[in-house]
Amino acid sequence: MPRSLTGRRHMFIPGPTHIPEQVLNAVHIATEDQRSPDLPSVTVPLYEKVKKIFKTKSGTVFIYPGSGTGAWESCITNTLSPGDKVLIYRFGTFSMLWSDMFQRLGLDVNIVDVPWGTGTPAEDVERVLTADKAHDYKVVCVTQNETATGVTSDVLSVRQAMNAAKHPALLFVDGVSSIASIDFRMDEWGVDCAISGSQKGFMLPAGMAIMAVSPKALEANKSAKLPRCYYSWEDMLKTNKDGYYPYTPQIPMLRALGVAVDMLLEEGLDNVFARHHRIAEGVRRAVKEGWKLSLCAKEEKWESDTVSAICVPEGKDARKVIAAAYSKYHMSLGAGLHEVAGKVFRIGHLGDLNELQVASALAGSEMAMRDSGIDIEPGSGVAVATEYWRKSLHNV
Repeated sequence: MPRSLTGRRHMFIPGPTHIPEQVLNAVHIATEDQRSPDLPSVTVPLYEKVKKIFKTKSGTVFIYPGSGTGAWESCITNTLSPGDKVLIYRFGTFSMLWSDMFQRLGLDVNIVDVPWGTGTPAEDVERVLTADKAHDYKVVCVTQNETATGVTSDVLSVRQAMNAAKHPALLFVDGVSSIASIDFRMDEWGVDCAISGSQKGFMLPAGMAIMAVSPKALEANKSAKLPRCYYSWEDMLKTNKDGYYPYTPQIPMLRALGVAVDMLLEEGLDNVFARHHRIAEGVRRAVKEGWKLSLCAKEEKWESDTVSAICVPEGKDARKVIAAAYSKYHMSLGAGLHEVAGKVFRIGHLGDLNELQVASALAGSEMAMRDSGIDIEPGSGVAVATEYWRKSLHNV
């Protein structure tokens, strides 16, 4: 009997995430003139609202048609020169891809490999920078949330390590799967380039690179010699101040971003972060207490509030779980990537979602695991998570 195609497909990959109806409606508009005198009334207030999400007053926001990867490239090419030295810790697919981009763009990259399931070690950052008496390092990179392994690094501790070493390097943070979902404080933490994308915590379709840069980064831009064109800050600075773009902007996405940011600010960022933590904690309890499985994150301090990477038992294949979830239960789960391919499946729990939505992810995962020969007790994870959510919501 063929499977039914009725009902909604459930998306529990860690991005793209669910898109709220208000955001979809904002995208669904007639074509607009990108040179009209009305456009600044959309763009100029939008930049100020986005700054609130990054928690910056002194930073400058740039919004490009692109992706988080485009934002990476923009930050690199606008602040650095060929041969500049960069420090980055590699512990997952996205920190690996970021380090690869630095290398391909002609930088001298010190890649420090640490175990997958851990994050950026602040104590080692301090050690390396303290030894750099000549201040050769120009940038320190932190992947705040490594989406491939469900690991969150402590950005503040890295900034404190840099300060302890009295080092002037720029601090770059990849916040693609953290900003707008996990606490991020650009000014307070001294972040110089903060990078995100539209399709995760911002609850939009993919296709927009969202970033904020500090005055220190803008100063570095003046002497940076890496070639750049499409992602040039200079061109954006000339036109953004008047509300326009150096090329045709994606006006429907800009309008949708305004709606999404309004939704986040109306809920209140602290409430957004608390909701993500509460939902994530329910998933973690389902994994550990209900299913008796483990997370890829090796310690509690590394656990992510936006994505959980769940280790399947030795001898089992996580790819079978993902395939069963997709083909039988209309549900997309995140795959294990590179070193953890076949070893983990991922549940994304970020963006526009609530407890009952994530309960369906747990139920679908249980069915798919049992179909794949993983011996878990039916309903065990759902029971633990929903009971936790029921009790914790009494205090909200």
